[in-house]
Amino acid sequence: MVNVLEVKGLTVQFSKKSGKVTVVDQVDMFIQKGESLGIVGESGCGKSVTSLAIMRLLDSHGTVHGSIRLNGEDMLSLSKNAMRDIRGKEIAMIFQEPMTSLNPVLTIGRQLSEVLEEHQGKSKTRNREKVIELLKQVGISRPEEIYREYPHRLSGGMRQRVMIAMAIACNPTLLIADEPTTALDVTIQAQILELIQKIRAEFGMSMILITHDLGVVAEVCDRVMVMYAGQVIESADVRTLLRYPKHPYTVGLILSAPHRSKEQSRLHSISGSVPSPEEMPAGCRFAPRCEKVMPVCWEKNPNLQKVDQQSACRCWLYEGNGESTVVNG
Repeated sequence: MVNVLEVKGLTVQFSKKSGKVTVVDQVDMFIQKGESLGIVGESGCGKSVTSLAIMRLLDSHGTVHGSIRLNGEDMLSLSKNAMRDIRGKEIAMIFQEPMTSLNPVLTIGRQLSEVLEEHQGKSKTRNREKVIELLKQVGISRPEEIYREYPHRLSGGMRQRVMIAMAIACNPTLLIADEPTTALDVTIQAQILELIQKIRAEFGMSMILITHDLGVVAEVCDRVMVMYAGQVIESADVRTLLRYPKHPYTVGLILSAPHRSKEQSRLHSISGSVPSPEEMPAGCRFAPRCEKVMPVCWEKNPNLQKVDQQSACRCWLYEGNGESTVVNG
């Protein structure tokens, strides 16, 4: 299988008055053609910053180190103009909040046409036909009317469909979806996820799905990578991770999710919160919140290492020990 994306040693630092602060630390990942990778973790774990670094969309205060290769091409060595050509054409992103991503003073048709003009140089007439076709593809029933509408006139679900249309306009090889169902009601969430799956299958796209919802990952992804405090702490194929999670943080995330087959008077919760980048613990970053913390956890941060054929884990519990916890029976 060919790797569409290969990321090695990705480290992102931001400049602050106190000095440089590391928010993403030595992240490795790969995505094969047609594969879907879920990146999971609480807010502040570095998921969105990782995706913005891959897209080269961080502001001037952010410094990126490591290697990012898309279809074999070194993304970090490309000029800003070269990256503009690649964004939308080879790699595209569905952002968390479409209202802040769409231009409020341009019609939907104009904004979608601009993507086609930038990357395909089509005439205005041809662009209009293609935009109408794209709006139909994402399940918009009145594409001719929506073409002339402004973003504020659309519902949240409709705006997200427009963002998906914009992302797939040039048939990219890699689609990054950053919390694509945030702030949508449950019914619309399900429709948007179904739409993303359908489009991915139809166009043969690879996808990175960023979410805090393991239920979404179970439905949509082939593999999953759990991030905590800027580091990857566990990775596995989705079935293995959900059935046999290894890291105490992953176990906590799974137990925290409501389960429709179980009556629960109170949901499990992980005590504490994700440490800020300026106040990382000296040892394991999860130690202050971990129910299985040991003396070594306070002293050294463990390496991410293979535990078995399916899984890798960053935890002192698995130094020479491949056992795991069964969570979902």
